Amino acid sequence: MSIQQLDKPVAQAEEAPAPRRKPRRPRTLGAASVVAIIGIFAFGPVYWVLVTALTPTHDVFRFPPHFFPDHITFEHFGNLADNPKLLRYLLNSILVSAVTAVLTVIVSAYTGYSFAKFRYRGRRALMYLVLASQMFPQAVLLITLYLVFSAVGMRDSYLALILSFTTFTLPLCVWMLKGFFDTIPDELLEAAKVDGAGQGAIIHRILLPVSLPGLVATGLFAFIRGWNDFIFALTLAGPDKQTLPPGLVNTYLGEFETAWPDLMAASLVVSLPVVIGFTVLQRYLVAGLTSGAVKG
Repeated sequence: MSIQQLDKPVAQAEEAPAPRRKPRRPRTLGAASVVAIIGIFAFGPVYWVLVTALTPTHDVFRFPPHFFPDHITFEHFGNLADNPKLLRYLLNSILVSAVTAVLTVIVSAYTGYSFAKFRYRGRRALMYLVLASQMFPQAVLLITLYLVFSAVGMRDSYLALILSFTTFTLPLCVWMLKGFFDTIPDELLEAAKVDGAGQGAIIHRILLPVSLPGLVATGLFAFIRGWNDFIFALTLAGPDKQTLPPGLVNTYLGEFETAWPDLMAASLVVSLPVVIGFTVLQRYLVAGLTSGAVKG
């Protein structure tokens, strides 16, 4: 066999065209439509609140409605400063929500630590009992709480709101922190015991500093729960103790007339603290919520 015959298959192999790569499929129209619908569903109401707050009063009820205001006014935002009741409602919301968050974090931290790191009789039943308390609608328990707080003289007080919010926030927060504590190695706590640390030192000097993301996530969840509640704040608190959600309704919604632009402007302003807090603490919130998802 000659050298030319040996080189011929090699040349043919070199000249063979490379297989074509299949082009990537473009994003389908269906997926894009689903994303667009979800975006409109999520941000559409917020946009409409902003448009209503910036629209003059005489143009709010114009038909057909305009999705872009012809004339922009900040008068409705300025009217907020002329209403001293809103400042009172704001201070009430900050007080009730902050105390609820602190109390929830304290109680759920000790309870979650007990569920995660101790083994005792009735532990599993107690865990599921705490979780089962979330199955009852909160509005169903409102009448009972109203009667109980009235009987002990706690109705129309800050303490009634704080205890109610903390009670309904605790079950989920306990399970959140339990999942976070489960990810902390037992060897770390055993090493502290070998060094002579007691349970108090283990919890406060080792466990809680390591669990900062979970504590922040729990506190933020409890704060938002107290900030957004409407029905309990309307029923259990008097006019001087009401928080922002019922306060805004009582201020701007009347029997014969509703100041929609002022209400929308106030809603945007009172939402800013929660939005800012969530933005600043977002990384802690995500870490706290996902910490117990995977065990390693």
